[in-house]
Amino acid sequence: MILKLKVNLRSCQRQPQRPLCRSIQTSRRLLPRPEHIWRTRNERVRLVFAQLRVQTWQNVYVTDQSQASLGARLLAEGLGTAFLVAVVVGSGIMAQRLSPNDVGLQLLENAAATAGGLIALILALGPVSGAHFNPVVSLVARLFGGLTNRELALYSIVQIVGGCVGAMIANVMFELDAVNWSTKDRSSGALWFSEIIATIGLVVVIFCIVRSGRASAVPYAVGVWIGGAYWFTSSTSFANPAVDFARSMSDTFAGIKPSSIPGFLIAQLIGGILAFILVKMLYPVAKEEN
Repeated sequence: MILKLKVNLRSCQRQPQRPLCRSIQTSRRLLPRPEHIWRTRNERVRLVFAQLRVQTWQNVYVTDQSQASLGARLLAEGLGTAFLVAVVVGSGIMAQRLSPNDVGLQLLENAAATAGGLIALILALGPVSGAHFNPVVSLVARLFGGLTNRELALYSIVQIVGGCVGAMIANVMFELDAVNWSTKDRSSGALWFSEIIATIGLVVVIFCIVRSGRASAVPYAVGVWIGGAYWFTSSTSFANPAVDFARSMSDTFAGIKPSSIPGFLIAQLIGGILAFILVKMLYPVAKEEN
């Protein structure tokens, strides 16, 4: 009897210990390990950076889901095109005055200023309107479904008006008449062909990058492309109908004679349509921003 009682007492003493050990083991499993905490923090940091990325590019260029109002987008397009033309025309005038005897250096100065200004403007205004600053780019965006017909018309009007204002601003800054019609003739088959190539390149660069899910790289890619196209195209890569009209208002380094505009416009429209076909073949389906 004494032995039985001892055995029972031992079993009673051991019974409450078992659930206690199990609960401790279970709680240890639930506690996060240091590496788990590190991974969780890493994921949070990545999420924050992903939210900070400019995703409006994909929306504006591909699927009309921009959060900005139409008025804000038109303001951004007009303001951006005005500043872009002011950079192009103003840097051309400055280049002529600083390097009067070296056309190559003038072109280098003009190209560098344009590339830098374009990158900054796209970064600043891209999240609002997509930073087209170019009726051909807006036309291709319409073909991809990013704009309505009404928005395309309004974008184009605002871009042309903004560009003309930018040219007048540049003229006045350098003590010239606000409107100083250019006498620089740019009419030849080689120049028109050059504009087709320049426009194809610009549109392909923009929309291939956007549709491949890397829209945040567009500002830098466009700036680098335009800076390079200044040098390898005989027309110095206008590739923009709004810029055509605006630059005709300044009889300076960047000017173009008004009678030369129709040939440039036709070439740029042809280039835009061909570029749309190429992009559609290369990226039939748009990817989301990574």
